[in-house]
Amino acid sequence: MLRGNERKDIFIDEEDKGKFIKIVFKKKADEAFKLYAYCIMGNHLHLVIQEQKEPISRIVKKITTSYAYYFNNKYKRVGHLFQDRYKSETIEDEPYLLSVIRYVHNNPEKAEITKKEKYKWSSYSNYIDILNHHTEIPEIKEILEMFSSDIERALKEFIHYSNKYEEKNFLEMKETIKSEIDEENVNEYINEYLKSRNLKKEDLKRREHTKQKEDLIQQLKKRSNLSKRKIAILIGVNRETVRKVSKEPSP
Repeated sequence: MLRGNERKDIFIDEEDKGKFIKIVFKKKADEAFKLYAYCIMGNHLHLVIQEQKEPISRIVKKITTSYAYYFNNKYKRVGHLFQDRYKSETIEDEPYLLSVIRYVHNNPEKAEITKKEKYKWSSYSNYIDILNHHTEIPEIKEILEMFSSDIERALKEFIHYSNKYEEKNFLEMKETIKSEIDEENVNEYINEYLKSRNLKKEDLKRREHTKQKEDLIQQLKKRSNLSKRKIAILIGVNRETVRKVSKEPSP
């Protein structure tokens, strides 16, 4: 999720929204990432992507740099357009992926703008038009196949699923303090932490290094805005371990 600096609008008119979508498609053309869903609002946007050739930090930087150049040139402005840091959540399984896509597509309805099927600036229209048009998002077929191998039946089930009420909020737009550790430097921090204690990442799974493992988790939770899922993946433990350490810090 990305939003405008100081919560200001980053899309003033339809041309701006169209331009951003074109930039996203252009950046994914060389298989840098997969795109499963998007929704462009006034002062923020959501992208559901999967890393391929490049890490998410580089993907986001390329997209935002190109759009900021366009926007600042068009409106004769200078300075930061986006809030300093994007917010991300790791998706680990298919049910969670489907829930996130549904949440992203329902943003216009949640904001009381219009029904999702009438909103031009999300990928929902790409899904529901899959039978009639060539799609710029081939990954849509991957999602529909989760419902059925028959494309028509899959689309009906996808629409039915999309209309179900979703209680959970994903990536809520809360103010966060800029983190000391982020997506770009977290691996460097972990490597330095392990090196200073003569440890390797696989050592964290051993019982004799439980204290060091818990300390590293606490440091990452305290000094970053990384999700429990992301921390678990980075240090090679399960999410439940991170959750327990976060709630019950070791003395």
